Amino acid sequence: MAGDALAGDFEPGDPVRGEESGIAPLRIRRYRWSDLDAVWSLHQIGLAQVGVVPGDGVYYDDDFPRITEIYLTAGGDFLVGEVPGAGLVAMGGLRRIDADTAEMCRLRVHPDHQRRGYGARITQELEERARRLGYSTLRGDTTLRQVAALELYRKSGWRELRREVCGDNVVIYIEKQLNGVVSPLFSR
Repeated sequence: MAGDALAGDFEPGDPVRGEESGIAPLRIRRYRWSDLDAVWSLHQIGLAQVGVVPGDGVYYDDDFPRITEIYLTAGGDFLVGEVPGAGLVAMGGLRRIDADTAEMCRLRVHPDHQRRGYGARITQELEERARRLGYSTLRGDTTLRQVAALELYRKSGWRELRREVCGDNVVIYIEKQLNGVVSPLFSR
């Protein structure tokens, strides 16, 4: 069941995966409270890059001061990726919706470190973590403005559920089944 302690369960700050894949020198680990300023900054930079701003109907940030409560102790997770010499450059959260479903959110990669596979690595790590926590479905959303995110989700086997206009943005709601079957559907 989601939220139950697992053998080998992560503690805040424990390493998750290092450089073993050879994709990029990214060290992925669980969020710890001392990461808050860097996570907040990365969130703001990521949204500014695609023109998403407060008051647009999509933007919200009330979860940041409560990452431990909302993600870590409530049946989810929050991961950060560090690059030697550059610090925290990637992040992503996993938030419990119900016993079978979690939401992948807050996926960000600093613009200076994009196109190196970091977003894919964080996504893969969150999907694996969701499986280990007992979730069978992941949900998420992004906007049409977030072209790199749309492509990442498409390549990772997510499918579009619906679209909704929020202010000047079109929000795309997506889903992925974690049963090992990759859906080829990602309608436009």
